[in-house]
Amino acid sequence: MDLSDVCSLCLSLPGAEETTPFGPDALVFKTGGKMFALTIPDDFPPRLNLKCDPARAAELRETHAGITPGYHMNKRHWNTVLLDGSVPSALVRELILHSHALVVKSLPVAVRRQLDGGAGKDSGKDP
Repeated sequence: MDLSDVCSLCLSLPGAEETTPFGPDALVFKTGGKMFALTIPDDFPPRLNLKCDPARAAELRETHAGITPGYHMNKRHWNTVLLDGSVPSALVRELILHSHALVVKSLPVAVRRQLDGGAGKDSGKDP
């Protein structure tokens, strides 16, 4: 999975937006105002910081040389994934979805409902 594919996938997720809060060199993908992915497009090889469940983060680091503790991030909750082909594309995709899901889960209920298109008790739609 190359950086273009990563950016497209990130932006396709519910509520996702691309921002540059750390300056023009760093792309940050957020949902509900919270970051779920960060990359610096000019890095070589490209790499992607993703939020991850702490136990799974440790396991991934042990089993994949291309996954390391989050660069400039809370290393318990973030991994850096090299986009040099050493991590299978299917796993990169899964980790992006996992990161987004963790962030969505941490959002207030009202924000989660907005991301779900208003589904829930108060909307009259089935959850």
